[in-house]
Amino acid sequence: MKVLISADMEGVTGVTCPDDCEPGHSRWEHCRRLFTGDVNAAVAGFAEGGADEVLVNEAHADMRNLLIDQLDPRATLLIGTHKPLGMMEGIDRSPDLVAFVGYHTGAGELGVLAHTYLPNSITSVRINGETASEGRMNALLAAEYGVPVALVTGDDLTCVDAAAYAPTAVGVAVKTCIDRYSAICLPPAVSAQRITEGARSAIGRSHSPTTTSVPYTYEITFDATHLAALASYVPGVEPVGPCTVGFTLATMYEAIRCFRAVTRVVGTGIEPVYG
Repeated sequence: MKVLISADMEGVTGVTCPDDCEPGHSRWEHCRRLFTGDVNAAVAGFAEGGADEVLVNEAHADMRNLLIDQLDPRATLLIGTHKPLGMMEGIDRSPDLVAFVGYHTGAGELGVLAHTYLPNSITSVRINGETASEGRMNALLAAEYGVPVALVTGDDLTCVDAAAYAPTAVGVAVKTCIDRYSAICLPPAVSAQRITEGARSAIGRSHSPTTTSVPYTYEITFDATHLAALASYVPGVEPVGPCTVGFTLATMYEAIRCFRAVTRVVGTGIEPVYG
C-alpha cells in the first residue's frame, strides 16, 4: 500500500494567522514544528494501518517548511520548489491513496486562512460551475490518475468542504473556525492522536476517486480589474466579466497547470497597498 501525503500549512494545528505560515517570521519557525507534527501523525496512522510506503509532498509556499530531521523515518519527503505538478507532485508515482494534511477552504469562503493559491486577490474559483478549493482541484487531478482521497485534515469547515468532493475520506478537524484569523485549537498531542486514528481508519475504508464531468471549465474572479486583464495574457484565458476570466481544457492536468500559470502572471501585478 502506497500513500501520497500532500502537506499544506494553513490548516495545521494551532495555525491561525499569516505570520504563522509565512517563511521568515518567528511564529513560522515555531509552527514548522507543529506542521511536522501533524504530518508525522498521519504517517504513523497510515503505517499502522498497513501502508509500506508513504511519500510526503511538501506543498506550502516555497515548499521548504517541513523539518526533515524530525520527520517520521517511515516516510520520505519530496521538498523544494518548481515541481511540475506542484501540490500534487508524486501523484504520477502510482500511489494507492492520497491524503491532504493541513488543508483549508477556498477563496471567498469562510475558514481559517481561506484562500486559493494567492493569499488574497482571488475572490472565487469555480470549476464546471462548482466552487473549487485547492482540495477539490487536487482531488480532481488525483482522480485523473485513478487515485482517491482518503484523509483530509484542517479546520472544521475544510472537513465540510472535503465531504463534498471526497465523501468517503476521513475528515479530521484540528481546529474550529471562528473567523479567517482565529480558531478554537486542539493541543498538538490531541490533534496528533486524532490524525493518527483517522489515517489508520482511512486505510481500512473503500474509496473511489472524485467524479466529475469533462472538459474542465474554470472561472476565476479577482478583486480588481487589472488582475483579470493580466490573467488574459495566458493563451486560452479569456475575460468573462470585469474581474473574471475563464478557460476550458480537456484534462485536469492541463487545467491545473493553466490555473497555476494564471496565478504566477497575476502575482506580478499585485501592489502592496491597493492589491
